[in-house]
Amino acid sequence: MRKTLSAVLLALSLGALLPTAAHADGGACPRFDAGSDVQQPPDFYSQNGRLDVAMNYFTSVDGEGRTLFCFVTSDGAESPTLHVNPGDAIHIKLTNMVPPIPGAPTMRMSKDGDVCGDSDQTPTSVNMHFHGTNTSPKCHSDEVIRTLINSGSTFEYTLHIPPDEPPGLYWYHPHVHGIASATVQGGATGAIEVEGIANVQPAVAGLPERFLVLRDERFIQLTTPPPTGGAFTPLPFWDVTVNYVPVPWPNYPPGIVRMQTGSKEFWRVVNAGANTIMDLKLMYNGVAQPLQVVALDGVPTGSKDGKRQGTIVTKTDILLPPSSRAEFIVTAPGSSSTNAILETETIDGGPVSDSNPQRPLIRIVASDAPAHLPKMPEPGRAQARMRFDDLADAKVTATRSLYFDEVMPPGARENEGTTFFITVDGQQEELFDPNNPPAIITNQGAVEEWTIRNITGEVHEFHMHQIHFLVEAVNGVAIPKKKQQLYDVFQVGYWTGQGDPPNIKIKLDFRGPDTGLFVYHCHILDHEDGGMMAIIQVLPKH
Repeated sequence: MRKTLSAVLLALSLGALLPTAAHADGGACPRFDAGSDVQQPPDFYSQNGRLDVAMNYFTSVDGEGRTLFCFVTSDGAESPTLHVNPGDAIHIKLTNMVPPIPGAPTMRMSKDGDVCGDSDQTPTSVNMHFHGTNTSPKCHSDEVIRTLINSGSTFEYTLHIPPDEPPGLYWYHPHVHGIASATVQGGATGAIEVEGIANVQPAVAGLPERFLVLRDERFIQLTTPPPTGGAFTPLPFWDVTVNYVPVPWPNYPPGIVRMQTGSKEFWRVVNAGANTIMDLKLMYNGVAQPLQVVALDGVPTGSKDGKRQGTIVTKTDILLPPSSRAEFIVTAPGSSSTNAILETETIDGGPVSDSNPQRPLIRIVASDAPAHLPKMPEPGRAQARMRFDDLADAKVTATRSLYFDEVMPPGARENEGTTFFITVDGQQEELFDPNNPPAIITNQGAVEEWTIRNITGEVHEFHMHQIHFLVEAVNGVAIPKKKQQLYDVFQVGYWTGQGDPPNIKIKLDFRGPDTGLFVYHCHILDHEDGGMMAIIQVLPKH
């Protein structure tokens, strides 16, 4: 099924689906010119505890022949940022406007009693995952195993943001297994912001607020292994965009961000790429600048001790695996003559990984003119309890060991035909199938400790749906409790074949209200599509 869908998607990317002329601006999914000013995404705000949005899912082809995908609201706003408060509900009415492909293969994905939306998956199916939100995996909420919305169908989501949701940055994207990478690379992604971070991190109060959604784009892979093996050449597997401003190979013209000289801004950044790992560094005249980090993966830094206040963590670079988020304070250059560049550093992802070279993303242009951005509100109230804030001291009820593995057919090149696995120790390796039984069964109220190893020659990015997890140790080295942080995605390094495989130890909290079928997977989406995903079933308390 996966190979058949991939072949159809390849034809789709070459324009077979859309025989009309390509649009330089992306047509139904508009894009900006390379090197242009970075515009803020449109903002939609909840009112009286509810945010109602009607969206259409479109596709089009740009002037470079890339197939684009997008979520566009009924009034034409593409990929809006959804602003909500803890306890609010998001109601989305989603219609799939992508035309069906005549004669395309389908596969029955649900038994009669399990259908959520449409029962048969096609190459143009879509759904939505509300990444990082600690919300229900039931049908019409954050369910991705069964939910299918086929061409011409309309489906309604009602997502209940918990009252104790940590304030911070989350995001939404398609999550149909087998085609998730292509649709996310097509650009059908947007941010979700849970309000209230100034209550936990008062340093951001009053600062201009800037949202930056970093995406990668599907294009012909320029990097190929040398005929005799060895290192990849320093060319990217994927181009990158910043709020839909392309930063294309080979010259990488960065997008332009205009800041007031010497001012401070609050930047809220999501790596919404399908496969591109980024390591952000802000350089002024070649010198790395301090980034004052106030939240990672939607959780205020230093806020897990139960005191309901965060701490600022100062870094000169921030590793952003696909799907991760970082929120930090940036100080603008003190002079308009400063060469100010936000760049991503070269990623050492292992000998069989994608190539992610150093390249600029943004050029900051400083002047006396103030930035026209909304300002963060002042703290409104004492912060209520945040979910997971006592996890560090919670008693562990079960321990497990899992590992990442991948198998490449003999003689294959560029991971062609590679199968990807995430497996519980002692179980047989299996490619993900929505009809597989759960690999893990636990109970509501459990607190588990997992060790996750990587026995492959490339990094993998562990992601868990419905909950965050606490990272306690990396490669056997314990992280001091005061420095531990909650994440929903975390990198596991690659193995050289010598010594112990790289590993992380994490603590997972199943004491919340959500039960049912969760999934966990590598968030390099080519790996997830290739089988590196599994199901955990959380049973209700007896």
